[in-house]
Amino acid sequence: MNIYVGNLSPRTSEPQLREAFARFGAVGKISIHEQPADSATYRFCFVEMPGDNQASVAISALNGDKIDGCALTVKESGVTV
Repeated sequence: MNIYVGNLSPRTSEPQLREAFARFGAVGKISIHEQPADSATYRFCFVEMPGDNQASVAISALNGDKIDGCALTVKESGVTV
């Protein structure tokens, strides 16, 4: 399953994300993206997890969880990376 993670802090790193998701199962590719917004840069990423059940549990557990002071938006993504 491909998972969208929004509202990333500029300080949040790939190893931090991998550690957070690995608590729920195997983690594949993580791709972090930045998109300019009006007054700041919006950071988000896609996390691949091969196990759909594990990915669903990770989404439920991590949505709203804070990393580096930012509450994450975590949901299934229709985008393939």
